[in-house]
Amino acid sequence: TMALLVEALGLAPLGSASAPAVSADRRRIAEETGQLAVDMAQRKARPAAYLSKASFENAMRVLLAVGGSTNAIIHLTAMAGRLGIKLSLDRLDELSRDTPVIVDLKPSGTGYMEDLHAAGGGVKVLAELADCLDLGVMTLTGRTLADELAQTVIPDWPQDIVKPASRPVYAEGGLAVLYGNLAPDGAIIKQAAASAHLLSHTGRAVVFEDMADLAARIDSPDLDVEEDDILVLRQIGPKGAPGMPEAGLIPIPKKLAQAGVKDMVRISDGRMSGTAAGTIVLHVAPEAAVGGPLALVQTGDHICLDVEGRTLSLLISDQEMQTRQAGRPEPVAVRRRGYEKLFHDHVLQAPDGVDFDFLQADKAEQ
Repeated sequence: TMALLVEALGLAPLGSASAPAVSADRRRIAEETGQLAVDMAQRKARPAAYLSKASFENAMRVLLAVGGSTNAIIHLTAMAGRLGIKLSLDRLDELSRDTPVIVDLKPSGTGYMEDLHAAGGGVKVLAELADCLDLGVMTLTGRTLADELAQTVIPDWPQDIVKPASRPVYAEGGLAVLYGNLAPDGAIIKQAAASAHLLSHTGRAVVFEDMADLAARIDSPDLDVEEDDILVLRQIGPKGAPGMPEAGLIPIPKKLAQAGVKDMVRISDGRMSGTAAGTIVLHVAPEAAVGGPLALVQTGDHICLDVEGRTLSLLISDQEMQTRQAGRPEPVAVRRRGYEKLFHDHVLQAPDGVDFDFLQADKAEQ
């Protein structure tokens, strides 16, 4: 995913993202990249001079169109933040409404990265998306994206991996943004890789306090869990884990997996690998460790997921929510030193890129 996005940002030669490692194309791309790096050094060209809000929105479009990793929006947000550019989840979702998934790759589709390369790679994707991209953005070559595409041969041989928008893999973008009393600052779901019958679902919460609790109970035959329940894992966010590990792909409880259950709604404040599929809500913000509502969920509560309506709701009253918040115990004081303290004190939440606050530019371009 990130290789395709770096290409879309203009930070890598067109056609460089998808070549398999064991190919002559990769050697050619390495040489071309080295030449570009030397040229940039001679021109004293810095990447920051070429990146704009439009560049990042192009990358967001590509992310949505390829059914890319949920991690990518964190990376793009952090990169933009260091340049004083604010990327919002609201804008991501707005783009998702009119950017269909057009690349037939796992986990949203059936193909693999080498299939995309054979179909024309990132160049083919950019060409298909040209009408909704800002082609006037600059690239590291010193030319615009439009100029780069004009000088590149756009593959037109028969293939069925990069599809026209008229017959997409998925009607909307790969990602959707959810809000609600369980995620006031937002959460992410890879809707294109979720089970259609679970995109609108209400179920009973089964809560795991942290990764240790999950490991201890998920395979127990005594675990009180049913197929229609919603698994909740907290304390795996930026501060809670710490480090926001890729633990959001909560495994199906053993006794349900043995009964043939393939997917359940799963919710966490963590991340998951871009290769993973399932109806999995991630990046819930604020995270539980900083007092987010995810910390208030109790086993037996009911949660409503409505992807079409873009909501994630804990079905308790506002008064009950306030009562639980007021009754939360004070966090145990932990003496931290060194990098652990630096990380804990300064890491941002998922919607801000999980970067250090002191690395963000002072003035954000809204």
